[in-house]
Amino acid sequence: MSVRLREALRAAAAEVPAYPVHDRAVRTARRTRRRMAAGVAAVLVLVALVPLVVRGGGAGPDPAAGADGPALPDRIGLPVFGSLHATDRPRLGPASVIFSGRARGLTGLLDENGTIGIVGADADRYRTYQVGYEAPVGEKVLLSPDGRRIAAPGGSSRHPRIDLVDLVDGVRRHLPSVVPDSELTEPAGWAPDGRSLVVRDTVPTTPERSAYACVLSLVRLDTGRAVRLIEAEQLPIFDSPVAFSPDGSRLAWRIGDKVLVAGVDGRSISSFPLPPDTGLAGKGAWLPDGSLTLVSRDPDSTRWRLRRVDPGTGRDLGALELPAVSGVTTVRLLGWRPDGSALVVGYRPEPAAPARFDQPMAMDQRTAYGHVRSVEVLALAPGSAAPTTVLAAPEQVLAIDVADRVIHSGRVREADPPWGVGGRFWWWTGLAALLLGGVLARRLVSRARGPRG
Repeated sequence: MSVRLREALRAAAAEVPAYPVHDRAVRTARRTRRRMAAGVAAVLVLVALVPLVVRGGGAGPDPAAGADGPALPDRIGLPVFGSLHATDRPRLGPASVIFSGRARGLTGLLDENGTIGIVGADADRYRTYQVGYEAPVGEKVLLSPDGRRIAAPGGSSRHPRIDLVDLVDGVRRHLPSVVPDSELTEPAGWAPDGRSLVVRDTVPTTPERSAYACVLSLVRLDTGRAVRLIEAEQLPIFDSPVAFSPDGSRLAWRIGDKVLVAGVDGRSISSFPLPPDTGLAGKGAWLPDGSLTLVSRDPDSTRWRLRRVDPGTGRDLGALELPAVSGVTTVRLLGWRPDGSALVVGYRPEPAAPARFDQPMAMDQRTAYGHVRSVEVLALAPGSAAPTTVLAAPEQVLAIDVADRVIHSGRVREADPPWGVGGRFWWWTGLAALLLGGVLARRLVSRARGPRG
């Protein structure tokens, strides 16, 4: 190449604008990283939100599920890992069943078998509620007649109370003790209209607290007005729950070896003694004709029958024409169905328990967790030869309560209990994914910007 040509090429090149290769490459790399960070963040957000959208944070109400109204599931399962709590959204709505025991999902390291399982009234939507200590449902934790509220003991020995959990609006209301110096307040029975609650208080009777008394009161939930029904020594302990007559005008409860009947104004109506291994049948003890139902064990057997008595005198009116229940520690009467059948809980014995259930035993011991392997809900139909199982439960579900509204409907639905993981698991997984996505996106943006200065 000649000198003149080389100089001409240099002059031409000098007139061409320079292309900033390095700067453009850096800007392109930064733009690519920003887009990648935004894409990663968007994907993580979608990953987090998809379970919440698909699962609804724990299956919300199915509009079609309640078309026929509330019904008893023919079986229940156990709460899954990460189940939603009673007050979580979406709200559960009225419940059909609550249950407790020592099965998986009902116990933990800190709550001492104090977790309650809750099943929706019209579909298999499950929730949990933690009492914090062993509190059998149907005895110390009660479901309201319409299935909307749960009454459970709460507070401390200095400030005892009852917690009322509304499953429809998620509100938890505290009902303080109505008895001065009470150390423990427990629910003992719902009035049929759900507006009043019988509560049982344990009160020290000596300065050194070496002796106690039990006080039974009827409390109006709207006004807090209380009517004292009875006060007695702690032993014998009141049986629970209290049974209300269908019209809500009378109450019956057992204390020691007697049944007491009173009006809602606290006026005593009658009291009568009970034979051994006989007790007030349960919250559904009142028959439509105004008589009371007792549950009694046949001598030297584990066969239990329902009997009628006159509530005014205690006179035995004979055994009901219902099948006996065999092979159980005892039965508890939940209520009466439209076809005249009785709905009862049968307590299947724990084979490893050293107790003899065909021998006399205190009624409260017959339902103690250590003596029971499982429970089932049975229908005792008039004229039938044997009970019919209408609800089956897993082993170590040791106590159960059913809403009166569900009992009176007479309906039983085919159940499909949940499996896998629950809404709280997905909620926490989604939150963790969002946080992780935020951290990764920030790191990618920081790298794209490069070092400062």
